[in-house]
Amino acid sequence: MSETTKLDQHIASILIDQQSIQKRTAELGKEITRDYKGEELVVVCILKGAFLFTSDLCRNIDLPQKLDFMAVSSYGDSTRSSGIVKIDKDLSESIENKEVLIVEDIIDSGLTLSYIVKILQDRRPKSIKICVLCNKPSNQQQFVKVDYCGFTLENEFVVGYGLDFKGYLRNLPYIGVVKNEYR
Repeated sequence: MSETTKLDQHIASILIDQQSIQKRTAELGKEITRDYKGEELVVVCILKGAFLFTSDLCRNIDLPQKLDFMAVSSYGDSTRSSGIVKIDKDLSESIENKEVLIVEDIIDSGLTLSYIVKILQDRRPKSIKICVLCNKPSNQQQFVKVDYCGFTLENEFVVGYGLDFKGYLRNLPYIGVVKNEYR
């Protein structure tokens, strides 16, 4: 039995297949390249969930760019945000007077990303824009302006392509819904 088949047993349905993710990521890369033409970009990947998306996105952005990382947590082992955000890893370099693109895997409640934006705004970047793989606008408790969105989802708990459940299933090449019996 292949490893993918073992992982697939936890999935109720595939919402977004691998080809659709790659196509949309390429489109986003072109939009970002057009919008930041002539600028240098600092891409801030929010770990751990956005690492796969960020990697593919950066390869589709045809601009000089630096990559930095932040690790934050607000879920723990739950399927819902606690609303309490903890910075586990901060940026390595200053973003003062720089064009900043925050790349996040998913906006669920909006609490984590709004907190990150506030922190980064205090560091006086030239601008901050947000690119998310998935957005759940119907679940947002805190509004977050999204500049680039891969996919809009209903309020379902999804995994794959960096999105996880208790640290697992990030390595699925697609985005799927976890079966209820595994939650």
